[in-house]
Amino acid sequence: MVEIPKIVSVDDHVIEPPHLWDEWINPKFRDRAPRVERIPCAHMGYRGGVFSYETGDDGDPCDWWRFEDLLIPRTRVESAVGCDRADVTVTPITYDDMLPGCYDPAARIADMDAGHIEAQLCYPSSFPRFCGQTFSEAKDKDLGLACIEAYNNWMVDEWCGDSGGRLLPMMIVPLWDPELAASEVRRNVARGVRAVTFSEIPAYLGLPSIHTGFWDPFFAACNDSGVSVHMHIGSSSKMPSTSPDAPPLVASALTFGNAMSSMVDFLLSGVLVRFPKLQLAYAEGQIGWIPYILERTDHVWEQNRAWGDVGSSVPEPPSTYYHRNIYGCFFEDNHGLSGDALVKINPDRVLYETDYPHSDSTWPDVEANARRLMGHLDQETVNKLCRGNAIKLLGLDLAA
Repeated sequence: MVEIPKIVSVDDHVIEPPHLWDEWINPKFRDRAPRVERIPCAHMGYRGGVFSYETGDDGDPCDWWRFEDLLIPRTRVESAVGCDRADVTVTPITYDDMLPGCYDPAARIADMDAGHIEAQLCYPSSFPRFCGQTFSEAKDKDLGLACIEAYNNWMVDEWCGDSGGRLLPMMIVPLWDPELAASEVRRNVARGVRAVTFSEIPAYLGLPSIHTGFWDPFFAACNDSGVSVHMHIGSSSKMPSTSPDAPPLVASALTFGNAMSSMVDFLLSGVLVRFPKLQLAYAEGQIGWIPYILERTDHVWEQNRAWGDVGSSVPEPPSTYYHRNIYGCFFEDNHGLSGDALVKINPDRVLYETDYPHSDSTWPDVEANARRLMGHLDQETVNKLCRGNAIKLLGLDLAA
């Protein structure tokens, strides 16, 4: 029987503590910094891949982040750990209703110990959104940049600072200006940060696509400094669904869709040709779909590149760049871990995640879940998937 080593998870989340921007932002922006307010929530729902919510005097207690003209609530589904599955619903909560590990680094370390986890790489919550879209969409870009810098300073110095390397910093960047984004990458690389979160499909945010060359300064900074680019489902602020009235489970079943589309986008964009050391990772997209996508992109490249506008920009079969530049991430994918599929996916390009504290999280049963999924694999492969590949990607000083 294989041993499940301590997990190095590449997809978890921090629920930003109420004091973050009050304490870390440049003082001249403090009066306009994000703040938490407790306001009753009269409605909260999720339909057709879209969240909806509104305040109301007769609603349930809820903590909201206020920023410019936005009010963004805390929800049970994003702080689900410690709750019975039957109680994990799309409902409002306060910080008092969460496990402290959601927002307190010492409590998070204790929860990691309880869950067989050695290290975690944490994305933002639904307030900054998964690649900091909230601040990039700010009306006042100086304020938005100040919020981004404050978040990154807090992430490095407070959230990760006393963790002994167990909480791994992930930066956000200003998405409206790729030169500013590159500068923020370089600023944080100097402080040891090796990961940045980015939108899976920037065009969904109203930003230039990866085909325009707009993002090249940002990609170059990551390529040259060894910073991996991590893209979480929902980081384009648009989740796959079929209709506005589709039940929530339709969107839940289709969450891999944007990761799949984004991977095809990058494979056929020429970005990975121009930046051969750039490393991409797709969080929470699972991996079972990857063999077909590699087969399909190679096929259309072989058959149609003469008219498909990639003849000169993508000189080799697209799967070449997957095996050199891209990682898939999973927490629940029996098919992707089956023998033939995993060989085609490539065990060297797969990362494991625990998604603490979201509703999909495998915590605290991480070890049992990993054994159920990977118990049929050999020890070397299990070690790669559970920690070795993440250690290599992030340049961690841990035993593989």
